[in-house]
Order: sequence, then C-alpha cells, then structure tokens
Amino acid sequence: MDISVVIPLLNEDESLKELHHWIVSVMQSHSFSYEIIFIDDGSTDNSWDIIEALSKKDPKVKGIRFLKNFGKSQALHAGFAQATGNVIITMDADLQDNPEEIPELYEMITKEDYDLVSGWKKKRYDSIITKNLPSKLFNWAARRTSGVKLHDFNCGLKAYNSTVVKHIDVYGEMHRYLPVLAKNAGFTKITEKVVQHQARKYGKTKFGMNRFLNGFLDLITIWFVSRFGRRPMHLFGALGVLMFFIGFAFAFYLGIDKLFINPTGRLITERPQFYLALSTMIIGSQFFIAGFLGELILRTKRQQQRYFIKDQINLA
Repeated sequence: MDISVVIPLLNEDESLKELHHWIVSVMQSHSFSYEIIFIDDGSTDNSWDIIEALSKKDPKVKGIRFLKNFGKSQALHAGFAQATGNVIITMDADLQDNPEEIPELYEMITKEDYDLVSGWKKKRYDSIITKNLPSKLFNWAARRTSGVKLHDFNCGLKAYNSTVVKHIDVYGEMHRYLPVLAKNAGFTKITEKVVQHQARKYGKTKFGMNRFLNGFLDLITIWFVSRFGRRPMHLFGALGVLMFFIGFAFAFYLGIDKLFINPTGRLITERPQFYLALSTMIIGSQFFIAGFLGELILRTKRQQQRYFIKDQINLA
C-alpha cells in the first residue's frame, strides 16, 4: 500500500465527511493505493457514528475508538501501530490541514529519500496573541534545545517513512516532538515543507494556552530523556558526587580550622558554614541515590497499557 493517512480527532463530527471526500478525491486523482485511519480520542459528539457510516460506504476507511480521551500522542501511537502504508501521513481532522499537500509529501519521502517531512504553516490563520506568538517562542526553544532545525514542530501535517513510525514510541504528550524522537532514534534525514494553512471551518480549537506550558515542560523532558534516559546515573550521579565533594571539603576545612587554627573559637555547630556543608552533602547523597534508583527502574520497568480501545472498524 502506498499511503496510510492517520487522523486523530476529538469532537470533529462536522468536518469528517468533507475531509474524507477531499482525501479520497486527492488519492484517486493520483492513483494511490491508500487507507484512512481515524482515531476517535473519546469524542462525545457524533464523530464515531460518522466514521462507522463512512466505513460502510468506503472499505478503505478504518477506525479506532478510545474508551475515553487519552490524548493525541496515544491516538497517534494506536494509528501508527495499525498503519500498513509505505508512507504515513498524519493530519488533523479540523480541515486546517490541506490534503492537496499529500502527493508532494509522498514524493519527498519516496523519491528524495527523506525519513520525515514536517509541514510548516508559514502563513497562519490563527490568533496572533494566543497562538502565533507563543508558537514562535515555543518553536525557537525547541530548535535550540533539540538541534532539529524546523520552523513548526507542532504542525499536524507530516509525512513519515513507515520504518520511522514503527521504531519511535509516542508517549505522554510527545506528539509535538515527533521529529526529535525520530532524530534520537537515528533517523536524521528530516526536512520541512511549507504547507497551506486554512482557517477553521467548523467548531472551535481544542487547545488552550496551557498547551504551551505543557509543551515547554515536555521539551525539558525530551532533552533529559534523549541525553540521560538510558544512563540517569551520568547526570544525577555526577551532580551528587560534585555536591558531596564540595560539602565534604567545606566540612573538612571547618574541622581543620577548629582543631589546629582556632581551637578556642565557636563550636563548629554554632557556625552557619557547618549547616551549609551538611546540607550540601545530604543533597549530593540524594542526587546519587536518585541516579542509582533510576538505573534500577530502567532495568525492571514493564510496559503498561497506555490507552483502552472501545471499538475498531476494518482492523484485525
């Protein structure tokens, strides 16, 4: 199969029929073999009913329905697990991503041999204050931290070589950092393409300002995991040893001072420097123990169920 289109959604019943018709039109005009996988992330409207109706008319439509809202990352994870196409296209269900971009994205993966092509909404139809400016700050921080030179990490329209999606683990809220996850997994041929962004036609956005705070917190997480995820002792152990050594050196100096330099002075326990040295050694020990426990957890962790599927359509 040429293309799997993976579409996570939450309460988008007004746009699904139009989106499906648009995707089918593009695929048929280019003679692609394809499948469309809708992942209903716990919608409370008629989204699942529409997906069921579409699947009855079009066997290329497949559906996954979560028991409740587990988040976009989990929806993408479920879609990637079921996708069978040579190229995986992800897009949002709100009609702001243009399916007409799919053929060129496909060509960039198959003929130019890219691992991942990320969309760049260079011209946006969103609020400048609530979305555009925070998005620019977020993308700048992501570029600086990750080393992946993309302008728009959070664009839902992306294309992947199928090997990429089968080797990356999308968890938590890491859907914003799929290019970074791909890079950390060894897929370095990553580029971007300017794509057409369209104003929302139905409903309202599901994202608030809190997504940017969560995005920055996730950025710190992925920075740590990419550098120290397999060896937490390298960070916590090094910090612990350094702080313990500083505290011990301070305490040793206080002991020498009391025994040989100023034996008639104040008691060591009456000097604030003693408590500073003691606190530093305790914190250093805690850092070291945290690194040690992290190493043990890595060796004993077990995969937990991250989402629960309620229904499936046209999937094994």
